[in-house]
Amino acid sequence: MAASLKLHPDRALPAGDRQRTIAREILSQTASLPLICMHGHLEADALAANAPFADPAQLLVVPDHYVTRMLVSQGIRPEALGVPRVDGGPVETDSRAIWRLFCANWKLYRGTPSRYWMEHELVDVFGVDVVPSEQSADAIYDQIAGRLAEPDFRPQQLLDRFSIELISTTDPATSDLRQHADLATQGLDKRIIPTFRPDAVVYLDRPTWRADIDLLADVTGIATDTYAGFVAALRERRQAFVAAGGLATDHGHLSADTTPMRTAEAATIYATALAGPVTAAEVARFAAHMLFVMAGMACEDGLVMQIHPGVLRDHNDGVFAAHGQDKGFDIPVATEFTRALRPLLQAYGTDPRFRVILFTVDETVYSRELAPIAGAYPSVRLGAPWWFLDSPEGMRRFREASTETAGFYNTSGFVDDTRAFASIPARHDLFRRVDAGYLARLVLEHRLSTDEATETAIDLAYNLPKLAYERRS
Repeated sequence: MAASLKLHPDRALPAGDRQRTIAREILSQTASLPLICMHGHLEADALAANAPFADPAQLLVVPDHYVTRMLVSQGIRPEALGVPRVDGGPVETDSRAIWRLFCANWKLYRGTPSRYWMEHELVDVFGVDVVPSEQSADAIYDQIAGRLAEPDFRPQQLLDRFSIELISTTDPATSDLRQHADLATQGLDKRIIPTFRPDAVVYLDRPTWRADIDLLADVTGIATDTYAGFVAALRERRQAFVAAGGLATDHGHLSADTTPMRTAEAATIYATALAGPVTAAEVARFAAHMLFVMAGMACEDGLVMQIHPGVLRDHNDGVFAAHGQDKGFDIPVATEFTRALRPLLQAYGTDPRFRVILFTVDETVYSRELAPIAGAYPSVRLGAPWWFLDSPEGMRRFREASTETAGFYNTSGFVDDTRAFASIPARHDLFRRVDAGYLARLVLEHRLSTDEATETAIDLAYNLPKLAYERRS
């Protein structure tokens, strides 16, 4: 007989009785608040089409690199998990077989945030009440598949089910935003908004860079065969995102460097890239320069700037060549912020038109660099624990390392960072629980009253994300 699966009401709350009791009281005031999801990676076309999800494996396993990377780390090939190949080569297409493989390896997720999110999804979203295993896999698959076939389990209907008030997609600078126009005709343009992501066109060594700047020219009607034209096209595209309701830009650079160049020097490097290969140093300098340029544009159009450096993308060349980006082989690297951001902050750090939210996966910089920066510059907010730190322990360490210098109100509140639609409520739930526990400790230490702690928890869960992403001009 399969073991039962239940969600404990005190999951992720403190172990001590007194602290847990206070945390429960705080959590009760935030648990039902609407979700503000301003760092999402759902596909705009899926939201616009509002078609049923394919099946349990294609929803919960195949596209989720948190899930697949754990299985791959144990020697299971991506092809066996149905992860598509770039060359269209053979991969497992039997979703039931993929699901069985996932369930048979359920124990691998013990102690991980993936286990927390997946349990929440299985129980709260799909009504599953047995632990995944080789024996229970088919029954769970059938139950989830049955729910996915119901009309109220389509993407747009899940916005209501999950109490999502606002959600952003992340869209390349070259997007024509056609799907968002479609969403606008459905009356969803105030609820589902785009986020401008220009990485592909500011990194001169990307394999698709030339094709992308040509596409940028096509979508804007502005020639990108010169640096001046390139910058003008980016400025036009940002305006299109603003018109579509966008509130933010998103910058996933390797380094946080924001050192600007003279316009003539930037134009020379851009022309070199058009003519042929550029050096790694030129690529890095141009990317840093473009972060500075984008900050200036943010002062003009009011889009909030999100910077999340410090990840060496596609660490394994073979996996990248076979399966493409975002397949679980992105690895954090040490990241310096203080000197790297100084040019940008010298120029715009006290400008009331500017807002930048800083994320990191290098938690050693929270107390040394990021909290002091956010605690000094009025334009800066410290982003929530992101990616590898999006976990119970990572969230607790974030609060302990950053609060005493930045406070609570120089942070962005929680913003989920996921392509896994069904995990969104679980991620917000976990953050609210960890915050409730941390705030309960401050109450026990007589550093906050219960009323203050509750007000702070509500602000972190709901009010601060709205304020952090509010248009600045």
